[in-house]
Amino acid sequence: MLSNIVNFIVEFVAGWGYLGIFVMMFLESSFFPFPSEVVMIPAGYLASKSQMSFVIAFVCGLGGSITGALFNYYLCYFFGRKIIAKYGKYVGITEEKFEKFEAFFNRHGEISTFNCRLIPGIRQYISLPAGLAKMNVARFVLFTGLGAAIWTLILMSLGYFIGENEELIKQDLHLITIALFAVVIIISLLYVYFIKRKK
Repeated sequence: MLSNIVNFIVEFVAGWGYLGIFVMMFLESSFFPFPSEVVMIPAGYLASKSQMSFVIAFVCGLGGSITGALFNYYLCYFFGRKIIAKYGKYVGITEEKFEKFEAFFNRHGEISTFNCRLIPGIRQYISLPAGLAKMNVARFVLFTGLGAAIWTLILMSLGYFIGENEELIKQDLHLITIALFAVVIIISLLYVYFIKRKK
């Protein structure tokens, strides 16, 4: 059963091609939660079989992520909190949830748009308070793009190496997760340090 589902997902990604990767990652990055693992891991696997270009699939995934994040950003930038209060409940964003995202953004600042791209369950929504706060769009794209690039590259790399050695990934997955969070912490600390020095 599980094998059939995996085969279906891989065939689905292969059938939709690069445009499908872009569209699905756009949805994943907006407030329509769509698991990026379902898209980018099969894309990496197909790249390992030379059925896709690793670079083009990565660019499409990253482009979709940034575009989806900008969609959320501009939604709150132009329409403010009222758009979330009115329609958020239809996509699982309650006023209470939005207040938590906003408090997280206000507490941690612009770097949270980078950090949260690496945290499932939050990654889609941190763009909303960034838009509400009218964060500089160039800095928003920079931080969001960096986080999305790391996440996309990790998922594609997993798919790529699963195609060659599934057991190796199973053994080292926890190490990859630990290394990812270590990188996030180090970058966050460096950012805070240099911002304080600048001030």
